[in-house]
Amino acid sequence: MKTHLALLLTASLVRAAAAPAPALPAADQRGGTIVTLDTPRTFPEIKSKAEWERRAREIREQALVSCGLWPLPEKAPLNAKIFGRVEREGYSVEKVYFQTYPGVYLAGNLYRPVGKGPFPGVLNPHGHWNNGRLEDTKTGSIAARCISFARQGMVAFSYDMAGYHDTQFAGVTNAPGYKTHRLFGAQPADLPWNISLMGLQTWNTIRALDFLESLPDVDKARLGCTGASGGGTQTFMLGAIDDRLAAQAPCVMVSSTMQGGCSCENAPGLRVDFSNMEIAAAAAPRPQILVAATGDWTKLTMTVEGPAVEKVYRLFDAPDKLRYVRFDFDHNYNLTTREAVYEWFGRWLLKNPDPASLKEQPYKKEPDADLRVFPDGKLPEDAVTAGQLRQYLIGQAEARFRAAHVSNPIVLENYKKLMIPAWKRTLQTRFVETGLLVEAGQITKELTHTTTRLTLGRVGLGDRVPVTLITPRRDALHNITVLTHPAGRAGFLEANGALTGLAKKFVERNQSVLLVETFGTGEAAPPATAKARNYLASFYTTYNRTEAQERVQDLVTACAFAQSHGKGRKVVLCGVGRAGLWTLLAAPAADLVVADCDALNTGNDEAWLAPDIFVPGLRNLGGFEGVAMLNATNPLLLHNTGKDFSTATLRNCFQRNKVPFLLREEAARLDDDAIVDWVLHLRAL
Repeated sequence: MKTHLALLLTASLVRAAAAPAPALPAADQRGGTIVTLDTPRTFPEIKSKAEWERRAREIREQALVSCGLWPLPEKAPLNAKIFGRVEREGYSVEKVYFQTYPGVYLAGNLYRPVGKGPFPGVLNPHGHWNNGRLEDTKTGSIAARCISFARQGMVAFSYDMAGYHDTQFAGVTNAPGYKTHRLFGAQPADLPWNISLMGLQTWNTIRALDFLESLPDVDKARLGCTGASGGGTQTFMLGAIDDRLAAQAPCVMVSSTMQGGCSCENAPGLRVDFSNMEIAAAAAPRPQILVAATGDWTKLTMTVEGPAVEKVYRLFDAPDKLRYVRFDFDHNYNLTTREAVYEWFGRWLLKNPDPASLKEQPYKKEPDADLRVFPDGKLPEDAVTAGQLRQYLIGQAEARFRAAHVSNPIVLENYKKLMIPAWKRTLQTRFVETGLLVEAGQITKELTHTTTRLTLGRVGLGDRVPVTLITPRRDALHNITVLTHPAGRAGFLEANGALTGLAKKFVERNQSVLLVETFGTGEAAPPATAKARNYLASFYTTYNRTEAQERVQDLVTACAFAQSHGKGRKVVLCGVGRAGLWTLLAAPAADLVVADCDALNTGNDEAWLAPDIFVPGLRNLGGFEGVAMLNATNPLLLHNTGKDFSTATLRNCFQRNKVPFLLREEAARLDDDAIVDWVLHLRAL
């Protein structure tokens, strides 16, 4: 009969769980139903302020990594141009454009109160209205709220989403609007670089806040942001990643049942573990109002989303800093919604003025042609194309990887601290520090070794990872080697169950091995008739892990078990064939790594899209070489690199840190004896 053992891991010991040991699920719960933007989400049970603060940090990390903004890009001068001022009763309107990246121009309109200030400043992202920031209908009017904010004593800035009106790339021939908006970041080859429309839009919003903050008549301590629909997404994303907002009002977008339907709202990895509810709650305890509508996906706000977010605010003893309301309309940012936001911003940004002064007065929007920044479509001469921005972003990622971390051990350690969070969020993995479950199975004793079949998993995460621990009769107690193969455990076993390959060679040298059946391999492989999942469609990677990400987590889990079981022995992680690439991605979890690199051409865009190694954002980390860097300067053997597997920066790192002997590279595939010899030879160094 199977037994269950719950293990709580620390760096050096295993302690039995105080509570009754939870059991692994009967079957692996991963790989079942595909999660989509319409899959209902629940808010996690958070028991303490400290627990939420940890989760909020994770949300911030995930948002930035998903958008390709970890670490944050260098903020070049905005070189803002403000012109075309017209004065109206109680406010003025101006045209604005500035650079968010070199040659990338964000355009909009600036509405200012009469007087000298300093005034609060409010960003106004517009959402997916047909007329963008120039929309002026009963359902939603950007001009109405900006004029009203200015009359109330706040500086308001409305700006385009990419592809709308004046915010275009050079050379674009499509008509401005939604279709043009969705062109950037739409190529499959963009995904491994974390180049996305949501990343560009999030960066534009950060830079828009930089612009607003830079104005001499704006009070930096009283900054706000509000938008509806896609503008609501921009609002709560900014609130999650930027502490400068003093108040925010995401409207008709914080939902448990729909997370956003545009590519500007769906960056890879963003909602694998989180939902819009949690991203919005990450702003706590800063003041926030959620405005919902009975006629859209926020209709449950009064009973689901609002109370869930409120629990977080109560952890900070700040329930008064959250308000949630719902009005009987379809999807909107209409007068009723606007006045709810005016009241909220009046309280927190204007410090409780006369409520009558916060009612919207009749207004007259300027003609579209007079609000346009580039009405003839002629951009500044140095404006770049979308392709040029793509190459710039790739060049920045490559330069950061080459230059940031090789000079000496201190710089290397700082680089690891910076980039380990990016590795975790990109690979959608985490170290197993607590909550490892081990289910014991059959034990077989043979003349030379003992075989123990086990299943590993993590509390509450639904994974089942079959492993086989093979302990030689005369275990040297030097290392425990985690072995993985594209065929699962069968890759190290003969048809009759006898050991073969590396498993046999290590055991013959009195070394314990752990054979791992990673996700979708061996006994867990899907049937030949199973339909392959399309990682490139329907925002799959925003909500689901790829098979490579699942397999890397399984190896990290196996390394955690090996560490606890080994009681001080070094954990060697070794992959055969394409599985060697998975071991490189799991390298930070091991003491020593041996990776068959499968002669991968890392300069070929198509190679990164192969389903068994596809990980959005991986190239932004420096690819396989960059992840291996996070385990430098531990011993590393790369073989079967061929002629196109990049290692130059990794090699330089080992050399500059005075441990070149710990890195071995072989263009050809090594035989099993050579691999075992190298691993055991390291004990003499």
